[in-house]
Amino acid sequence: MNGIIDFANTIFKPIIDLGAAPIMLIVLTLLAWALGVKFTKALEGGIKLAIALTGISAIINILTTAYQAPLDAFVKSTGISLSITDVGWAPLATITWGSPYTLFFLLIMVILNLVMLSLKWTNTLDVDVFDIWHISFTALMAMYFGANLLVATVLILIIGALKIINSDLMKPTFNDLLDAPDDNPMTTTHLNYMMNPIIMLFDKIFDKVFPWLDKYDFDSAELNKRIGFWGSHFAIGCYLGVFIGLVARQDPKEILTLAFTGGVCLQLFSQIGSWFIEAVEPLSQGVTDLANKHLHGRKLNIGLDWPFIAGRAEIWAAANVLAPIMLLEALVLPGNHILPLGGIIAMGVTPALLVVTRGKIIRMIVIGAIEMPIFLWAGTLSAPFVTNVAKTVGAFPSGLKAGTQIAESTKEGPIEQYLAYLVGKASTGEITFMLYALLALVAYVLLFWWYSKQMKKRNAEYAAAKAAKEA
Repeated sequence: MNGIIDFANTIFKPIIDLGAAPIMLIVLTLLAWALGVKFTKALEGGIKLAIALTGISAIINILTTAYQAPLDAFVKSTGISLSITDVGWAPLATITWGSPYTLFFLLIMVILNLVMLSLKWTNTLDVDVFDIWHISFTALMAMYFGANLLVATVLILIIGALKIINSDLMKPTFNDLLDAPDDNPMTTTHLNYMMNPIIMLFDKIFDKVFPWLDKYDFDSAELNKRIGFWGSHFAIGCYLGVFIGLVARQDPKEILTLAFTGGVCLQLFSQIGSWFIEAVEPLSQGVTDLANKHLHGRKLNIGLDWPFIAGRAEIWAAANVLAPIMLLEALVLPGNHILPLGGIIAMGVTPALLVVTRGKIIRMIVIGAIEMPIFLWAGTLSAPFVTNVAKTVGAFPSGLKAGTQIAESTKEGPIEQYLAYLVGKASTGEITFMLYALLALVAYVLLFWWYSKQMKKRNAEYAAAKAAKEA
């Protein structure tokens, strides 16, 4: 298997040397075309992706260049070592897609999905092709810490199978949240929903300890309406700039510059992020058409990217409240070295909170605050790996000084990152890590099994309520 990868690297090295954006233009265009998409449509998707990658890189450079000196001053003035730069999700996607292994892991996940469909272990066809980078990130991280390709592949097969099963488990809840009929095909296999078992555990504890808080729940749509601009990406970026400027003891001119830079960068992160989704639509359509052709018209759920549920106001209300909470936690959390910037709008956190709590906003905020350290520690843990890969594929932000590490504060799949670390270390033959990895994998699967039982009970309640309504 390694020989195949080495051969591919030799063949494709001239392309890889072009840089991340040209690579993805070529790869996405050819892959979509090979799946039967019209060449001009495939090329359109490739160009959009290249533009999105270029835009994100430019914004990251603006943000990191402006904030580097104040962050250094912040560390000196407070003694708090938050030396890892949070670049958000898009650069991590660029870095991961720049690896020659990612297409291999894409193939593995497509085969897994088709096998599960043929065996009727799932009713979900995963067309969220772009977000395969989350699974690839997990495998690459395991390899960075010592696993070989076979071990990393087995790890992501386990995770991949569970996240596909999870898409079926969540389907009735999505119908409920969207007020959609049973024949609504939309679900998701996104890795951020693999936090559901942990959140479900906290939710059950909430039932026992804080059930009285539910009576104070409020209308999140109304909160968003009242907050308006002051809870927008623009405003949160400005708050960050002012905060960092003040603690770094900058002068008023510099503080305002940091505020406006933060505001425009966080807003552009959001806008350019949507371009990635549009760019892979031709490829997703090609996968869908191919599967429909070979599955003889069987009715399937379609696994989309998570934003099909983004119209629920609770996602944004919780994210706005959790942003300052996360910043404060980052300052005092032992073992954390990442200052939330690019990932402070916690889209890797709030969608899963919405699904498990079914939109109870107070629960979303309380549980979100409790689980935030899991993400911050995972960002700190993954930083050496992310930095190394970024430099290898030529995607390290040019605005940062050489010794700086990069990561994301709210990267989806934090539990999977811990598993990758333990499995990687265990692969080096360290007995202690072999034991930790085995225990962690067993706990991971058992917790998912318990969570699946809770979701099946919920789904039975949905079915009973529907039957009673129709009777």
